[in-house]
Amino acid sequence: MNTQTSIPALSTLSMRLRAETNTTHERLDRSIMAAKPFDNIENYGRFLRVQHGLHHHAAPIYRSAALAAHFPGLKARGRLNDVTQDMDDLDLPRPEITAAPATETADLPEALGWLYVVEGSNLGAAFLLKYARKMGLSETHGARHLAEPPEGRAPYWKAVKSALDAVDLSSHDQARAIKGAEAAFATTRDLVQAYL
Repeated sequence: MNTQTSIPALSTLSMRLRAETNTTHERLDRSIMAAKPFDNIENYGRFLRVQHGLHHHAAPIYRSAALAAHFPGLKARGRLNDVTQDMDDLDLPRPEITAAPATETADLPEALGWLYVVEGSNLGAAFLLKYARKMGLSETHGARHLAEPPEGRAPYWKAVKSALDAVDLSSHDQARAIKGAEAAFATTRDLVQAYL
Protein backbone atom coordinates (compact mmCIF):
# COMPACT_ATOMS: atom_id res chain seq x y z
CA MET A 1 0.00 0.00 0.00
CA ASN A 2 1.27 3.43 -0.93
CA THR A 3 0.90 5.69 2.12
CA GLN A 4 2.36 8.74 0.40
CA THR A 5 -0.99 9.48 -1.22
CA SER A 6 -2.85 9.58 2.08
CA ILE A 7 -2.50 13.34 2.70
CA PRO A 8 -3.09 15.07 -0.65
CA ALA A 9 -5.39 17.66 0.93
CA LEU A 10 -2.44 19.29 2.70
CA SER A 11 -0.05 19.10 -0.20
CA THR A 12 0.48 22.84 -0.66
CA LEU A 13 1.94 25.41 1.71
CA SER A 14 -1.21 27.57 1.66
CA MET A 15 -3.33 24.53 2.58
CA ARG A 16 -0.98 23.60 5.42
CA LEU A 17 -0.95 27.17 6.71
CA ARG A 18 -4.74 27.30 6.68
CA ALA A 19 -5.15 23.93 8.38
CA GLU A 20 -2.54 24.64 11.06
CA THR A 21 -3.77 28.13 11.96
CA ASN A 22 -7.53 27.91 11.36
CA THR A 23 -8.56 27.57 15.01
CA THR A 24 -6.24 30.39 16.11
CA HIS A 25 -7.53 32.57 13.28
CA GLU A 26 -11.19 32.01 14.17
CA ARG A 27 -10.55 32.66 17.86
CA LEU A 28 -8.75 35.91 17.03
CA ASP A 29 -11.55 37.08 14.72
CA ARG A 30 -14.11 36.44 17.46
CA SER A 31 -12.10 38.40 20.03
CA ILE A 32 -11.76 41.35 17.67
CA MET A 33 -15.46 41.46 16.83
CA ALA A 34 -16.40 41.01 20.50
CA ALA A 35 -14.73 44.37 21.14
CA LYS A 36 -17.30 45.97 18.76
CA PRO A 37 -14.72 47.93 16.75
CA PHE A 38 -17.34 49.29 14.37
CA ASP A 39 -19.87 50.50 16.94
CA ASN A 40 -18.34 53.96 17.12
CA ILE A 41 -15.26 55.95 16.15
CA GLU A 42 -13.70 55.56 19.59
CA ASN A 43 -13.77 51.77 19.30
CA TYR A 44 -12.62 51.96 15.70
CA GLY A 45 -9.68 54.08 16.83
CA ARG A 46 -8.61 51.25 19.12
CA PHE A 47 -8.96 48.82 16.21
CA LEU A 48 -6.70 51.10 14.15
CA ARG A 49 -4.07 50.90 16.88
CA VAL A 50 -4.12 47.11 16.53
CA GLN A 51 -3.81 47.43 12.76
CA HIS A 52 -0.99 49.95 13.10
CA GLY A 53 0.93 47.59 15.36
CA LEU A 54 0.42 44.61 13.07
CA HIS A 55 1.50 46.46 9.95
CA HIS A 56 4.47 47.96 11.80
CA HIS A 57 5.64 44.46 12.65
CA ALA A 58 5.00 43.23 9.09
CA ALA A 59 6.54 46.20 7.26
CA PRO A 60 10.00 44.65 6.68
CA ILE A 61 8.57 41.75 4.69
CA TYR A 62 7.25 44.21 2.10
CA ARG A 63 10.79 45.51 1.61
CA SER A 64 12.30 42.02 1.36
CA ALA A 65 14.15 41.37 -1.90
CA ALA A 66 13.89 37.61 -1.26
CA LEU A 67 10.10 37.83 -1.03
CA ALA A 68 9.79 40.28 -3.91
CA ALA A 69 11.40 37.67 -6.18
CA HIS A 70 8.33 35.49 -5.57
CA PHE A 71 5.69 38.23 -5.23
CA PRO A 72 5.99 40.91 -7.94
CA GLY A 73 4.79 44.33 -6.77
CA LEU A 74 5.01 43.31 -3.11
CA LYS A 75 6.45 46.63 -1.95
CA ALA A 76 3.31 48.48 -3.05
CA ARG A 77 1.09 46.06 -1.07
CA GLY A 78 2.22 47.13 2.40
CA ARG A 79 -0.57 48.90 4.31
CA LEU A 80 1.27 50.65 7.15
CA ASN A 81 1.07 54.01 5.39
CA ASP A 82 -2.66 53.50 4.78
CA VAL A 83 -3.29 52.75 8.45
CA THR A 84 -1.26 55.81 9.44
CA GLN A 85 -3.27 57.98 7.05
CA ASP A 86 -6.51 56.52 8.43
CA MET A 87 -5.42 57.61 11.91
CA ASP A 88 -4.53 61.07 10.61
CA ASP A 89 -7.95 61.34 8.92
CA LEU A 90 -9.61 60.80 12.28
CA ASP A 91 -7.17 62.97 14.26
CA LEU A 92 -6.05 59.96 16.24
CA PRO A 93 -2.60 59.98 17.84
CA ARG A 94 -0.21 57.44 16.42
CA PRO A 95 0.85 54.80 18.91
CA GLU A 96 4.37 55.07 20.23
CA ILE A 97 6.17 51.93 19.13
CA THR A 98 9.58 51.30 20.58
CA ALA A 99 9.94 47.63 19.66
CA ALA A 100 11.68 46.69 16.44
CA PRO A 101 9.38 45.08 13.87
CA ALA A 102 8.92 41.38 14.60
CA THR A 103 9.82 40.50 11.01
CA GLU A 104 13.03 42.55 10.93
CA THR A 105 15.19 39.43 10.99
CA ALA A 106 12.70 36.95 9.51
CA ASP A 107 14.12 34.64 6.89
CA LEU A 108 12.15 33.52 3.84
CA PRO A 109 10.08 30.71 5.44
CA GLU A 110 9.09 32.84 8.45
CA ALA A 111 8.30 35.80 6.20
CA LEU A 112 6.05 33.60 4.06
CA GLY A 113 4.03 32.69 7.13
CA TRP A 114 3.66 36.33 8.11
CA LEU A 115 2.69 37.26 4.56
CA TYR A 116 0.00 34.57 4.54
CA VAL A 117 -1.59 36.09 7.66
CA VAL A 118 -1.29 39.77 6.76
CA GLU A 119 -2.42 39.40 3.15
CA GLY A 120 -5.11 36.93 4.15
CA SER A 121 -6.62 39.59 6.38
CA ASN A 122 -7.48 41.52 3.23
CA LEU A 123 -10.16 38.93 2.37
CA GLY A 124 -12.03 39.56 5.61
CA ALA A 125 -11.60 43.29 5.14
CA ALA A 126 -14.50 43.20 2.65
CA PHE A 127 -16.92 42.75 5.56
CA LEU A 128 -15.07 45.20 7.77
CA LEU A 129 -15.24 47.88 5.09
CA LYS A 130 -19.03 47.54 4.99
CA TYR A 131 -19.16 48.18 8.74
CA ALA A 132 -16.77 51.12 8.39
CA ARG A 133 -18.95 52.68 5.70
CA LYS A 134 -21.89 52.68 8.11
CA MET A 135 -19.79 55.02 10.27
CA GLY A 136 -19.18 57.34 7.32
CA LEU A 137 -15.68 56.04 6.57
CA SER A 138 -14.40 55.00 3.16
CA GLU A 139 -11.39 53.87 1.13
CA THR A 140 -10.39 57.53 0.88
CA HIS A 141 -11.14 58.59 4.45
CA GLY A 142 -10.43 56.59 7.58
CA ALA A 143 -10.61 53.10 6.07
CA ARG A 144 -7.89 53.14 3.40
CA HIS A 145 -6.23 50.04 4.82
CA LEU A 146 -9.45 48.07 4.22
CA ALA A 147 -9.62 48.97 0.53
CA GLU A 148 -9.99 46.25 -2.07
CA PRO A 149 -6.90 45.47 -4.18
CA PRO A 150 -7.24 46.82 -7.74
CA GLU A 151 -7.66 43.31 -9.17
CA GLY A 152 -10.31 42.34 -6.60
CA ARG A 153 -9.96 40.51 -3.30
CA ALA A 154 -10.56 36.96 -4.51
CA PRO A 155 -8.26 37.14 -7.57
CA TYR A 156 -5.54 38.79 -5.49
CA TRP A 157 -5.77 36.18 -2.73
CA LYS A 158 -5.67 33.40 -5.32
CA ALA A 159 -2.49 34.95 -6.75
CA VAL A 160 -0.93 35.21 -3.27
CA LYS A 161 -1.69 31.55 -2.53
CA SER A 162 -0.32 30.47 -5.92
CA ALA A 163 2.88 32.42 -5.27
CA LEU A 164 3.19 30.91 -1.76
CA ASP A 165 2.71 27.43 -3.15
CA ALA A 166 5.27 27.98 -5.90
CA VAL A 167 8.11 28.64 -3.43
CA ASP A 168 10.19 25.49 -3.17
CA LEU A 169 10.44 24.71 0.55
CA SER A 170 11.57 21.61 2.36
CA SER A 171 9.16 20.11 4.89
CA HIS A 172 11.37 21.64 7.60
CA ASP A 173 11.02 25.10 6.03
CA GLN A 174 7.27 24.62 5.59
CA ALA A 175 7.10 23.98 9.32
CA ARG A 176 9.01 27.22 9.90
CA ALA A 177 6.56 29.07 7.64
CA ILE A 178 3.76 27.76 9.87
CA LYS A 179 5.69 29.06 12.90
CA GLY A 180 5.88 32.45 11.15
CA ALA A 181 2.11 32.46 10.65
CA GLU A 182 1.59 31.47 14.28
CA ALA A 183 3.88 34.32 15.35
CA ALA A 184 1.85 36.77 13.26
CA PHE A 185 -1.39 35.62 14.88
CA ALA A 186 0.22 35.73 18.35
CA THR A 187 1.46 39.27 17.73
CA THR A 188 -2.01 40.32 16.63
CA ARG A 189 -3.56 38.67 19.68
CA ASP A 190 -1.17 40.59 21.94
CA LEU A 191 -2.11 43.84 20.20
CA VAL A 192 -5.82 43.07 20.58
CA GLN A 193 -5.30 42.47 24.32
CA ALA A 194 -3.33 45.71 24.62
CA TYR A 195 -5.65 48.01 22.66
CA LEU A 196 -9.12 46.50 22.31
